[in-house]
Amino acid sequence: MKNNINFILKYQSGKPAKWLKSFGLKSFLAAGLFMMASCESDLDKINENPNDQASVDPKVLLTYVSKNTFQVNGDNMYASRMMIGTDGENVYQYMKWNSDSFEAYTKGLLNIGKMMEEAAKINNKNYSAIGKFYRAYYFFNLSLKFGSIPYTEAAKGESGITQPKYDTQETVMAGILSELKEANDLINTNDKIEGDIIYNGDALKWKKLINSFRLKILITMSKKTTLGSYNIANEFSSIAGSQPLMTSISDNGELKFADAADSRYSMFNNSGYGSSMYMADYFINLFKVRQDPRLFTFAAQTTGAKEAGKPITDFTGYNGGNPISSYSDNAALITAKNISKVNDRFYKDPTNEPSSVLSYSELEFILAEGAARGWISGSAKIHYDNAIKGSFSFYQTYVKNPGQYFTGFDVNQYLATPLVVYSDADPLQTRLEKIMTQKYMTMFHQSQWTSYYDYLRTGYPNYPLKAGVSAPFRFRYPQEEYNYNSTNLKAALAAQYGGNDNINSKPWWLQ
Repeated sequence: MKNNINFILKYQSGKPAKWLKSFGLKSFLAAGLFMMASCESDLDKINENPNDQASVDPKVLLTYVSKNTFQVNGDNMYASRMMIGTDGENVYQYMKWNSDSFEAYTKGLLNIGKMMEEAAKINNKNYSAIGKFYRAYYFFNLSLKFGSIPYTEAAKGESGITQPKYDTQETVMAGILSELKEANDLINTNDKIEGDIIYNGDALKWKKLINSFRLKILITMSKKTTLGSYNIANEFSSIAGSQPLMTSISDNGELKFADAADSRYSMFNNSGYGSSMYMADYFINLFKVRQDPRLFTFAAQTTGAKEAGKPITDFTGYNGGNPISSYSDNAALITAKNISKVNDRFYKDPTNEPSSVLSYSELEFILAEGAARGWISGSAKIHYDNAIKGSFSFYQTYVKNPGQYFTGFDVNQYLATPLVVYSDADPLQTRLEKIMTQKYMTMFHQSQWTSYYDYLRTGYPNYPLKAGVSAPFRFRYPQEEYNYNSTNLKAALAAQYGGNDNINSKPWWLQ
């Protein structure tokens, strides 16, 4: 057993043995959880029938899947012009990334499938519904990252499918919309949801998250009119008008961290945050020109401002580096004591702020955009204002000692200032720019790559790019796919990118 667990832990780290297929596998990780859950110190367990199938309560798998899904990833912060590096050329900052991995299949989707299998054994529909949500979340992000991906045949190694076919991006997006509709119909207050570290077993809150995520998928497909059998605008309107959605920050799809082993904030004690990671001037300046105090919760004062004794609420005490300049030029700002680090709470506070995959604030921006596009009736301004209020409420709730940043601040006055105020009478592009800029300003270490994908589909906010460098549309497929599933991969490349697997190939959702 000890050797088996050691193998599982090694595999869980994301470094599987080379002979393992990239995702057409038996569920080694889930099997490891079964073994760990069933291991007992009592020696009489040795006499259990070895032919009985190992089993584990789905609550164990739900906790595991939720914990891993809601972790914070910092790579998108460079691509989204929020942070810069000063100790070398960061490939995300300079838009030079290459391939990414398919580990979401092995570390996420296989365990989700096992959770749903175990839920079926005890006839608990809620775990199945939440499993469908997590499936939608993973497939949504995988497809945005690569384009066509294995979906209908994915994670079915136990059924003998070790080289799954690739499905088109449209098939994937339409499929997960249907899965979310099924999840909405399944979730109920009768079946318990134990092991729930997101909503503590509240089925209604899960229902709100599921439906809100349906709207997120639809708004992300804004360049399209239809998605499979779905008319995008009509489906958006139907969900927004008839289904329960998030109504406050208490509905946020977020993970709250705890000061305990394996439960602390993702970036806690991250050495890079204390040394080489600094704020981008593009991001900082959006807050400075709007006199927006959320800046103080994201960034630290420059060393020069601290030495001068400036109060932390003095906007002149904050400065960033240019994300398109060389890292050596930005490093010179350190010597000049004129660049802000990331606020030290992100690496010194073990609990910090919760990490969300979808927040109430983001939902309200989605509804504002839907209203601006004419997909739903009513004023986009109401949703826009609610979104900004929700963001301030989040930081005033979760940042330690918020009074030092927000004392005297009036959000209604802020909403009336020229650079912030929203008018339903403005041209559509003006309204979209207002919505996307403020949405971007809420996503420091939140919602992963959402702000970057919003930029790709709308052009807002207007990221600074170095001359001759364009923002990549996608990632290259992992090398393991060329090694183990090349026939299906090459067929997918030929169908969508003319056989070219490069980061500037435009996927279907952006065409």
